[in-house]
Amino acid sequence: MSEKPGQGKAESEAPSSAEQYLVKDPERFALNLARMVEQAGKAASAWVEPREKGEVRDHVAEPVADMVKTFSKLTEYWLSDPQRALEAQTQLFAGYMNVWANAISKVATPQGSEPSSESIKPERGDKRFQDPEWSQNAFFDFLKQAYLITSRWASDLVERADGLDEHTRHKASFYMKQVSNAISPSNFILTNPELFRETVASNGENLVKGMKMLAEDIAAGKGDLKLRQADYTKFEIGKNVAVTPGKVVGRSDVAEIIQYAPTTEKVLKRPLLICPPWINKFYILDLNPEKSFIRWAIEQGHTVFVISWVNPDERHGTKSWEAYIREGLQYGLDTIEKETGEREVNAIGYCVGGTLLAAALALLAQEGDERIRSATFFTTQVDFTYAGDLKVFVDEDQVSAVERSMNEKGYLDGTKMATAFNMLRSGDLIWPYVVNNYMRGKDPLPFDLLYWNADSTRMAAANHSFYLRNCYLENNLSQGRMELAGRTVSLADVTIPIYNLAAKEDHIAPARSVFLGCKYFGGKVDYVMAGSGHIAGVINPPQMNKYQHWTGGKPVGDFDEWFAKAKETPGSWWPNWQEWIEAREGTRVAARIPGKHLKALGEAPGTYVKVRV
Repeated sequence: MSEKPGQGKAESEAPSSAEQYLVKDPERFALNLARMVEQAGKAASAWVEPREKGEVRDHVAEPVADMVKTFSKLTEYWLSDPQRALEAQTQLFAGYMNVWANAISKVATPQGSEPSSESIKPERGDKRFQDPEWSQNAFFDFLKQAYLITSRWASDLVERADGLDEHTRHKASFYMKQVSNAISPSNFILTNPELFRETVASNGENLVKGMKMLAEDIAAGKGDLKLRQADYTKFEIGKNVAVTPGKVVGRSDVAEIIQYAPTTEKVLKRPLLICPPWINKFYILDLNPEKSFIRWAIEQGHTVFVISWVNPDERHGTKSWEAYIREGLQYGLDTIEKETGEREVNAIGYCVGGTLLAAALALLAQEGDERIRSATFFTTQVDFTYAGDLKVFVDEDQVSAVERSMNEKGYLDGTKMATAFNMLRSGDLIWPYVVNNYMRGKDPLPFDLLYWNADSTRMAAANHSFYLRNCYLENNLSQGRMELAGRTVSLADVTIPIYNLAAKEDHIAPARSVFLGCKYFGGKVDYVMAGSGHIAGVINPPQMNKYQHWTGGKPVGDFDEWFAKAKETPGSWWPNWQEWIEAREGTRVAARIPGKHLKALGEAPGTYVKVRV
């Protein structure tokens, strides 16, 4: 058949807009749908079986009830004034009319021309609507624009609800974002052109694979969905992650102490003790040789000791913050002293590990233990006035619900914390993987950072309850009300030099929150702000030449004013920190071999880090 005049070969062979969504092999498609139903049944069984055996008890009602209660307050504000409600409805209706006008214009406009009406565009960086059909196909373009109009209108309702207190507004904004992300047309096969085409092209084979993966992930979560974000089979702790050589030189009920092997003939006289968070595992600081802060610190001449926290079970339910201080931090100091003979130590605390370190410093100051001579905090909050998005999950009702759940086993399941952190960035960490795994039926790519992110840890009940109440709920640490070991501790007693690192885009420990915390310490604090977020802002090796960091005057007064006057330096903050450390004590001594004075209990990275939930 000859081509029509003016029609190129490529254009004539391209499928029509409708043709690419038509099933080519109905028999095979029907067979695959039957196979998909079979796999869906296996997924349902994986969910039901542990519940029938009493191994899993759902607490879904509590967070859902909180969301409903929050939205009820929002609704009450808008419906309490008829004029206000009419204005809101009119705004939404006007938006829909604009979408309708755009749709009609697109249908009436010849292909290749731009419609006369201005369409609604996704936010910059929104990767959900990149397929050309979202703009070229009138049906999918209409869905996209209607969704964007509705989600932005709903978000605007929260921002304009003057009658809400700040905590309720924060929760309403968070829950609205979760709902908006969940109902995006990009998440469903019939409303996502790319998913629709792939389903038709494979005759539903993608759905069979997706349901199989869903069943596997529910089984892996022992009745809860453990969403896979990477190909975990490509990684093994001690083999290609956490591979810096060292020895386990101490072990308590809550911590292993790892001493790493030197790579220089001379080392700094003061050893370095790192206190990582017990939410996730310490090897974020030792992902691989190129990204490892631990390896880099060793190369700068530090004798590095790291606390590797236990992955707690029912035996650790009563382990409190005091236990983590005594059997973790102080035990680490004791181990260092026995192994190296040094009493003076530099310490680093990361995130909640930093909050524990700050509280420990206040306690040890009262008790006369002065072995820690400088402290560095990575993205650490000591004041929680401007705490990040995790504060959404913290009020009396929600904390009490978490405590009831923890008291059943003595710990909080690691999947619960992992889900909470993923929800903070559900548009990046949940829905793209739901679509890729369970609808496209594709395995995620190997990624060491997401392997670490999925390697979640449990929370010991007493420890986690103390943290939620004393920090997020009551803000006791900065206000001098926290009680530890029978003492009321104060950060004003902490007079050693402090290097306080924040990250500009951190949603867990916001830079403003870290800045505010500086004023509560009793000594000199150097505040530094790195580019990027909670992980990438910290794990930024100098050779990568990425991001930047800001340094400036004293961290007092208004954060925005400090930032406006701060000096911006391209690249990693790591060299700046090294200069800060050596300016306080730069004496060097002969390198120390791990386990020379204490019997080595095993090779790094130890055994505690390998326990999975």
